[in-house]
Amino acid sequence: MKQPLLYLCHRIPYPPDKGDKIRSYHLLKYLCENYQVYLGAFIDDPRDWIHVPTVEALCAETFFLPLKASTAKLKSLTGLLNGQPLTLPYYKNRVMADWVSKIVSQEKIERVIVYSSAMAQYVSENLPSQSKKIIDFVDIDSDKWRQYSENKRWPMNWIYRREAEKLFDYEKAISADFHASLFVSETEADLFRTMTPADGEKVSHYNNGVDTEYFSPSSQFTNPYPSDRNILVFTGAMDYWPNIDAVTWFSNNILPVIVKSQPKTWFYIVGSNPSEGVKKLSSLPNVHVTGRVDDIRPYLQFSKVVVAPMRVARGIQNKVLEAMAMEKIVVVTPQGYEGINAIPGEEVLVARSESDFSSYVLQAYDGRHQEMGRAARKRVKADFSWEENLPVIGKWLEAGS
Repeated sequence: MKQPLLYLCHRIPYPPDKGDKIRSYHLLKYLCENYQVYLGAFIDDPRDWIHVPTVEALCAETFFLPLKASTAKLKSLTGLLNGQPLTLPYYKNRVMADWVSKIVSQEKIERVIVYSSAMAQYVSENLPSQSKKIIDFVDIDSDKWRQYSENKRWPMNWIYRREAEKLFDYEKAISADFHASLFVSETEADLFRTMTPADGEKVSHYNNGVDTEYFSPSSQFTNPYPSDRNILVFTGAMDYWPNIDAVTWFSNNILPVIVKSQPKTWFYIVGSNPSEGVKKLSSLPNVHVTGRVDDIRPYLQFSKVVVAPMRVARGIQNKVLEAMAMEKIVVVTPQGYEGINAIPGEEVLVARSESDFSSYVLQAYDGRHQEMGRAARKRVKADFSWEENLPVIGKWLEAGS
């Protein structure tokens, strides 16, 4: 009989259509294959309630609570009064805490997986001493807040800098308390070890995976673009600030240089929930914002080049892996390249400046790097398999058992 396990997520791990949900969903599937899973999560997008039955079918029991961003933001301000990172009160909920306590007692839970640091506050201190507590930080959230602070003006830069400091203190406390702290890449894990040397032996990683059968070039796709355009494309959730920053920078600073040389070039921004700032980019020459699309694969396949001009990032960018799996030439900044370990110049193009970025795109237009797409897909298939990477979780859960 499968052993019971508590799995806590800050967001329902379905559908797997954005970075954090892709990882949390595949982790859920792996856990359900090996354990009797009790899942607690928040739902911050009303459209996700229709997916609850799909997730319920996988688990022994589920518990979902709505999370309204406007209310949560007000709650988060209490962190300024009690010295907490704002992230904790944002996700604090007594009803969720009561459900967790009930499940731990009722099901005699001795194994817990927490996905993202915000959910660690729900792990009961009354767990049996032999219980295994594993956290998947994914990436170092505190460092993202530090990066945000460097790109904002007062007072937001002060708030973000404070959040970086307070959240890092909390991350250190979790790492000391939990049996293992996992990250999305070896690079991210190594960085956290340098930041928390006392707990370095408990820090590890497992790579994301890519469904290379799904993300595969196919003649079945229909070209979604006008035939008279050469397309550069960016894909991602367009209400996420690092993505907003990336496309804004690219549209204003890099695209005009490319268009001057290649006037038929258009930059397509493909992704859900575009912010007002992203929508306004459509008023710029040769920029088109699609909003949410049912399938991003045709937008990848029929693009000339995929760009990932990330200036703020931590961990691995799924958008880069998916484009590589589709055999596309990808031009990416060093921040977006982190943790992928593809060979620059052979499997991906890493642009360290604005001039590098425009130059690499124009090289692709001129027919250079024609073998890069196939090499990129080969790299993804070799390094990013869920079947190969997820058993790391099982090893940590059963270590010493």
